[in-house]
Amino acid sequence: MTGTERHRTATVDVGGVQVGSCHPVVVQSMTNTDTADAAATIAQVRALAEAGSELVRVTVNNDAAARTVPDIVREVDVPVIGDFHYNGHLLLAKYPACARALAKYRINPGNVGAKHRDENFATIIKIAMDHGKPVRIGVNWGSLDQHLLTEMMDANAKLAEPRDARDVMLDAIVESAIRSAELAEATGLGHDRIILSAKVSGVQDLVEVYRRLAPRSDHPLHLGLTEAGMGMKGIVASTAGLSILLQEGIGDTIRVSLTPRPGGDRTEEVQVAQQILQSLGLRIFSPQVTACPGCGRTTSTFFQEMAEEIQGYLRAEMPRWREQYRGAEALRVAVMGCVVNGPGEAREADLGIAAGKGFGHLIVRGEVRGKVPEDRFVEVLVAEAEKMAREQEPEPASS
Repeated sequence: MTGTERHRTATVDVGGVQVGSCHPVVVQSMTNTDTADAAATIAQVRALAEAGSELVRVTVNNDAAARTVPDIVREVDVPVIGDFHYNGHLLLAKYPACARALAKYRINPGNVGAKHRDENFATIIKIAMDHGKPVRIGVNWGSLDQHLLTEMMDANAKLAEPRDARDVMLDAIVESAIRSAELAEATGLGHDRIILSAKVSGVQDLVEVYRRLAPRSDHPLHLGLTEAGMGMKGIVASTAGLSILLQEGIGDTIRVSLTPRPGGDRTEEVQVAQQILQSLGLRIFSPQVTACPGCGRTTSTFFQEMAEEIQGYLRAEMPRWREQYRGAEALRVAVMGCVVNGPGEAREADLGIAAGKGFGHLIVRGEVRGKVPEDRFVEVLVAEAEKMAREQEPEPASS
């Protein structure tokens, strides 16, 4: 959809989802339930998948979680990834059913042990090979391999003009990812079975570390700002960092790691990830609503409420439309509250309302179709949106 040239990578098959530069950027997410609670985890995996997450990661941190994984995987229709720290080599060896069920293993090379790091890492890689599974080698600045970091800091200190500590740390993150990928391949894992990530919590650090990593590897890259935060801060920071990299063609799968409010909706991170990709023109997921922001001409909350209602309707209908109609996700809807920009904005959309005093013009594909009373705006727009969705090419039945 854009002229951005993707950084060329190999393709990795993750449970049937293709990740790599020849394929669309994949949206993924992670549960925050206790994985040992099968019912709660199944419900959240399903909710994330229904929201549009194409891969879902679960924590596998103890025996109870590892035993439960096969039951979870059987009940969901999305590839499930296992997230391992510290004891992954033990759990995967002890619970082969878990190893078989997962679509991919996520390994943090800084958390596989100090004395036996390479041995533990190789154990996970061999299990992945035995079960035909890919791995994501996910380096994290908060749990970076301290031996490697110390080695690089010491070497830097001996330079005539030492670099600052941040610069060395970013290089250490990249080096950890590259060395770990090389060790995985030396152990026997196929080149097309490895995805890399380098997680940091600062936007500028994220951009810089991936700019250094991308030229050194053709493994697909997973993007995400770790510990992004809650609410507006997490959304804006993630959007800023991911958008810069995606616009430069870097990144093959993304996660927006939002901290939800207590009892909050976990699927928000999926919606944000999709909106980042759609706003950049990289993928299309759902109809977009252009709405009047409000000014002195629109002093009531009517158009805010209307825009929210229309957006909610479109989001709710999209799962059904996606299954029945090819192209419905590309519809553009304009909800405009005054005569200044309203008519022009509405004509650029597939469907829109350009309001006046007490009524508005219904505009369909650039043509005025008549006047609509203000109290029927939502009703008419909903009916026209449903009609336009039905006019799209029917989705072929699966064989």
